[in-house]
Amino acid sequence: MTDALTDLLSTRDWLLADGATGTNLFNMGLSSGDAPEFWNEQEPDKIRALYRGAVEAGSDIFLTNSFGANASRLKLHDAADRAYDLSKLAAELGREIAEAAGRKVIVAGSVGPTGEIMGAAGTLSHESAVAMFEETARGLMDGGADVLWVETISAPEEYRAAAEAFANVGAPRCGTMSFDTAGRTMMGVTSADMVRMVEGLGNPPIAFGANCGVGASDLLRTVLGFVAQGTERPVIAKGNAGIPKYVDGHIHYDGTPELMADYACLARDAGARIIGGCCGTMPVHLKAMREALETRPKGPRPTLDQITEALGGFSSDSDGTGDDDGPQRERRGRRRKS
Repeated sequence: MTDALTDLLSTRDWLLADGATGTNLFNMGLSSGDAPEFWNEQEPDKIRALYRGAVEAGSDIFLTNSFGANASRLKLHDAADRAYDLSKLAAELGREIAEAAGRKVIVAGSVGPTGEIMGAAGTLSHESAVAMFEETARGLMDGGADVLWVETISAPEEYRAAAEAFANVGAPRCGTMSFDTAGRTMMGVTSADMVRMVEGLGNPPIAFGANCGVGASDLLRTVLGFVAQGTERPVIAKGNAGIPKYVDGHIHYDGTPELMADYACLARDAGARIIGGCCGTMPVHLKAMREALETRPKGPRPTLDQITEALGGFSSDSDGTGDDDGPQRERRGRRRKS
């Protein structure tokens, strides 16, 4: 028995994912500090507009507005008991937009980190994390999500807990980690570490990869690190639209549609099969990415020099591995399009 994402991947060389959730919702009026998941109930038309914006820009996959819909994060808003309901609403709105798209579009149930620390240094047990993730997962699948998509994870313990929860629900899944600390996640995971972890799971994901992080250049270096391990599993690349800057009282990302179009094609050529954006990525970026992927021929795997020439320099000297597992040399170049 196959799933919708696997079926679509079998017919396409690449799929376009969506862009930012937070950036787009802030532009619609969401206030800093508010839980975006409440808008699934309070502002459903704005959530529909969020999803529709990605679909109309050409996305084959969009993530639901449920990143923080777990008991731990919702507890901060006195709504720990609403994780299932808010997740289900997020997916129901997504299913509505996908069914009206006129083509096959995948609704991916977004599952973010719990916000707590696991392992010897933390207080969140494996069992509690699994229970939290499972509650969110059941809501998303009951609401009509095609696949579960854990994202922005830093700790391997949390990634494994999500994998177990999704298996308990019997749902197809994907998962990305955020490599934002000199080529590693905040908890020290390298691109090579992630490949070994993913391939060692009893229930490996359909696809895996990286999202968010520092900038598009760093994310592509991480993608090259995945590919260097010889994995045949589809790789996900969801990089930020440039670098964040504080302008007129709010965060602005400096990546242009032209730069994100270059990034999308470099991601494809580097070996990613699911390509999207993260923070700062708007429908205008997605539209440029789709057009570039459709019109520019596939090229050879890019070098570090080619990546920095197109997208700007890396934020650290190496990709974090410190050995021969992946590309490590620092390559700083001028950004061609800013």
